[in-house]
Amino acid sequence: MEAARAKAIFEAKENYAVKLDGEKPVWIEHVDLDNKMATVQIGNNPLDTHTVNVERLVEG
Repeated sequence: MEAARAKAIFEAKENYAVKLDGEKPVWIEHVDLDNKMATVQIGNNPLDTHTVNVERLVEG
């Protein structure tokens, strides 16, 4: 995924399905456009967060 799309999903009022590496469902919590990184929450566990390259995120 491109960083701009990750940012748009983060800022949207609607919910979009996003997966990490096409497998694990995630919630985007922050997007760093300059470094193309995103902080995501894995599944429903608010304590399970990771900062990953946005290229690892897949919409749908």
